[in-house]
Amino acid sequence: MSDKGTNLDPWYDSYADRTAGLSASEVRALFAVASRPEVVSLAGGMPYVSALPRELVTGAIDRVMADGGAMAMQYGSGQGTPAIREHIMQIMAMEGIRGSADDVVVTTGSQQALDLVTRLFVNPGDVVLAESPSYVGALGVFKAYQADVVHVPMDEHGLVPEALREAIATVTARGGRIKFLYTIPNFHNPAGVTLTWARRVEILEICRSAGILVLEDNPYGLLYFDQPAPQAMRSIDDEGVIYLGSFSKTLAPGFRVGWALAPHAIREKLILANESATLSPNSFGQFVITEYLDQADWRGQIETFRDLYRERRDAMISALGEYLPSLTWNVPDGGFFVWVGLPAELDSKAMLPRAVKELVAYTPGTAFFADGDGRQNIRLSFCYPTPESIRTGVARLANVVNGELDLLRTFSPASLSNPTARPQSVVVPPPNTH
Repeated sequence: MSDKGTNLDPWYDSYADRTAGLSASEVRALFAVASRPEVVSLAGGMPYVSALPRELVTGAIDRVMADGGAMAMQYGSGQGTPAIREHIMQIMAMEGIRGSADDVVVTTGSQQALDLVTRLFVNPGDVVLAESPSYVGALGVFKAYQADVVHVPMDEHGLVPEALREAIATVTARGGRIKFLYTIPNFHNPAGVTLTWARRVEILEICRSAGILVLEDNPYGLLYFDQPAPQAMRSIDDEGVIYLGSFSKTLAPGFRVGWALAPHAIREKLILANESATLSPNSFGQFVITEYLDQADWRGQIETFRDLYRERRDAMISALGEYLPSLTWNVPDGGFFVWVGLPAELDSKAMLPRAVKELVAYTPGTAFFADGDGRQNIRLSFCYPTPESIRTGVARLANVVNGELDLLRTFSPASLSNPTARPQSVVVPPPNTH
């Protein structure tokens, strides 16, 4: 055994090679800081579950325990209960998806579905195409399975089809093997943009011609603010698309219930992989969610979430316009996130410790790239803080940004010749301790 292994970890030399891809995400590293009551967290994409009437959930739990508690607390099917899979088909029908509940596989959140699909398809060195930027949790999965992530640029209309063609051609020319395209077409995490209908059709045709599977991740699709997003990519192609969904954003993440809708041939392998990983997904959570969907006005509750998140989106955009008008950002039509561009001389990751001292947290853009990019971006989440806290947090963030620019300009050659040319700091409200 090596000295390195002996000194730092007695099992160092025994780990599988793929463990080199395991690392804590920048988002998880923020949780300890963001959970402090004095810190305004604009970092995590936590749904505001307090808006869910508690009596609806407790009532569903009570009825499950009264009517079938022994079954709900027992092992279940590796595919998920038939009842919840039928409900999932009803939910997906709202986005144009038709199909059979037999092709739905219930998972421990859509994150596990992502892991299972990657496990089924990716060998070390295989290529996964992903938007630039892309979801940090997906990048962690791809890295863990030793995939080569190739980013494809986006613009305000979503993934750029011509850039996808170029990426496929480049990877193919160097002998790479592309296993799938991973995309979040609706209210993207972190970019907040939505893929247009015309591009959905074009991108599916590109992938179909190249023999590339599409992994459509859609946790935010029903959380639109004014107009629904275009229908799902899966509604166009049921053989070339695996669709991932979740109850985490439209109900509550604590249930840990998500799903994959897969082409029939893939479905069977997903069930086997699911059984291998967990034996069966959360039975109790499935029973409770089924009871909730049977009895509650869940469509009305989603509308309540839409109104709440719209108000918070508006509060963030207003605060950015007031406190940081020189920056750039998108105005999302749904979901949880605003993607902010910083001045070129700033580094979002290096700036974070100062932000924590100013009692505000955000997610640096570097978390959303596999290639180290993103230092001139930050992701701001508006889903959890109140509108008042959002305003306070953006004001504190402005103090951080202007302070960093102040420091840089103070020590620049131009400022040394004119030391009075310094920007004004933002007056920051007192800490929010509620």
